[in-house]
Amino acid sequence: MDQYKLEVVESKKQKHEFYELARRLYAGNRCWVCPIDNDIESVFDPQKNELFADGDAVRWILRDSSGKVVGRIAAFYNKDVANLNDQPTGGCGFFESVDDQQVANILFDAAKLWLEQHGMEAMDGPINFGDRDSWWGLLVDGYEFQPLYNNNYNPPYYVKLFENYGFRNYFNQHTYYRNLRAGEFSQSVYDRVKRLQETPGYRFGHIKKENLEQVADDFRMIYNKAWAMFPGVKPIDQEHAQQLMKTLKPIIDEKLIYFSYFNDEPVGFFIMVPDLNRIIGRFKGKLNIVNSLRLLWQLKMRKVDRVFGIIFGVVPEFHGKGVESGMIYAFEQAVARGEIKYKTLELAWIGDFNPVMMRMVENYVCAQRHKVHVTYRYLFDRNKEFKRCPRMGVRKEK
Repeated sequence: MDQYKLEVVESKKQKHEFYELARRLYAGNRCWVCPIDNDIESVFDPQKNELFADGDAVRWILRDSSGKVVGRIAAFYNKDVANLNDQPTGGCGFFESVDDQQVANILFDAAKLWLEQHGMEAMDGPINFGDRDSWWGLLVDGYEFQPLYNNNYNPPYYVKLFENYGFRNYFNQHTYYRNLRAGEFSQSVYDRVKRLQETPGYRFGHIKKENLEQVADDFRMIYNKAWAMFPGVKPIDQEHAQQLMKTLKPIIDEKLIYFSYFNDEPVGFFIMVPDLNRIIGRFKGKLNIVNSLRLLWQLKMRKVDRVFGIIFGVVPEFHGKGVESGMIYAFEQAVARGEIKYKTLELAWIGDFNPVMMRMVENYVCAQRHKVHVTYRYLFDRNKEFKRCPRMGVRKEK
């Protein structure tokens, strides 16, 4: 340890070095897209991140004997989220390191010690101090593909750095890919849609931007039924849902967000957005006024060719009824009419603990596995039995 110096990130200079490390490590990598610094910085801003209300976060950089930054990491916890697990569990993330196990171990040890001091008994990583749709999981397959917006990308050697330290696979997150062309869904999709069309009460369609407040309320109702049952996932309140839609508003293409209703009650959603990583790579992490205008202009001019499927959910009592097929069919009709100009769709964050969703994406969306991220867990008590994330129950079709 004498040859290394661990520093808490506090000063403007240290924050700059925190970001510059990644730019240096990935220089020349054509797949990596430089994230927007402010997207990450907002995670560590108590004024912007509500998880600070009952939690905390810290960042470190690690210097070698010459003063060069060779690693970085963050640690964080929120008591409400921590207590959703079998043991209080915090997280570590935003990890970057040279290919050196000693460097990685120093960083992991710092996160572990800090979390222990705050009552945690385990840590997941690399994860986000916030929603799961951003900065979650270690890339273990698909290094040759460009990451989606705010999705982790890392070199292959990170796997050994995590696993040699003692992290174990808690669950896998799959990203799926398919071309956007009409008529390429499986026949079972069209059969299920026909069945739904013959059943009174169902309605499917894309949103309208002028109704975003209602969209946010419908999203919250479905999310809290469909997703809050997952381990480590908190229900969201009205304010959170409204803020999410407000954040997405500048990039929303209303024909990429679909909802399903039964007797006018929201029962499913399929939320997609243009993938900003197709644009921001040239911004070098800076979203200043000029780059913001460039971003909005290129979105308006449809310069993005890839759609990012952020989240897909159906309330449990409507699983197996074909609701997802109804939304997929509505989307395909827009593609067939030439209203969708994008070329490809990627669906991220399909956990292996949810075989129903994996089957739906593979069999009904007809998408192929494209990338894999792993959420690792490290138990501080090394004698405690490790358990992978529980699988969701599989419902049979009716």
